[in-house]
Amino acid sequence: MGNNKKTKLKKGMNVKARRTIAYIVLVLISFLCLFWFYVLFINATRTHAELTKGFTPIPGSNLWTNWKNLSAGRAASALPIWYGLFNSFFISTLSAALCTYFSTMTAYAIHAYEFKLKKFMFTFILMIMMIPTQVTALGFLQLVGKMKLDDSFIPLIVPSIAAPITFFYMKQYMESSLPLSLIEAARIDGSGEFRTFNSIVLPLMKPAIAVQAIFTFVSSWNNYFTPALILHTDKKKTLPILIAQLRSTDWLKFDMGQVYVMIVFSILPIILIYMFLSKYIVQGVAMGSVKG
Repeated sequence: MGNNKKTKLKKGMNVKARRTIAYIVLVLISFLCLFWFYVLFINATRTHAELTKGFTPIPGSNLWTNWKNLSAGRAASALPIWYGLFNSFFISTLSAALCTYFSTMTAYAIHAYEFKLKKFMFTFILMIMMIPTQVTALGFLQLVGKMKLDDSFIPLIVPSIAAPITFFYMKQYMESSLPLSLIEAARIDGSGEFRTFNSIVLPLMKPAIAVQAIFTFVSSWNNYFTPALILHTDKKKTLPILIAQLRSTDWLKFDMGQVYVMIVFSILPIILIYMFLSKYIVQGVAMGSVKG
């Protein structure tokens, strides 16, 4: 009996020690992740002269002045920041919606149907994932020019339908959470394929869709390379392009405080989107733990 008690006490102490170490590591990682956001917000409250002196953890009192100078176009070329916000939000929202919906539909087709080229199609889609965007940029620009879609949002939104990475994630999620027996039962009950997909499959895929929607939204929001090649009119440019223009202004008019305010202005929508969709991510983790 005494040996059993000692064994239980040792196991309990080991569990507590592991939890303590895990919490310490999580606190350190959280601090490292959030510290740079803190630095960003602190720097947005300081003047250009204060920023040149180095970092300080104490906030400044120049946030509103930096914002007024930025929105009024002082100390730099006037930038259509509200147009940039709308353009980035419009492109990112439609890209995330189309990407997640059609990638889920493609994954559903590969998962639920049996046909001769099923394995080949799956492998082919994964092969496309290996091709960098920069390799196809020249051909893509030539195609956009021939279709007369230059300086338009269409080339930035429609190609997001074909997203191999999102497809692969959805396919792997379906393997563990979407039994084929459920689909067969829906078919026996007389449900059509589109109704089955929209009414049964999509609700079950909410956690995965939320994760990929966040990733796609953030990726499209931060995308600088492709929009910089296609968009030329100032009022059609996205926020990353406007930030780059603000940073490349004449050094006599350069104001680092405005740059930091612009960056803060550009990341707030991303934070809001994450907060809105994070509950679905937590639900997905909880569902996975219960199934495990």
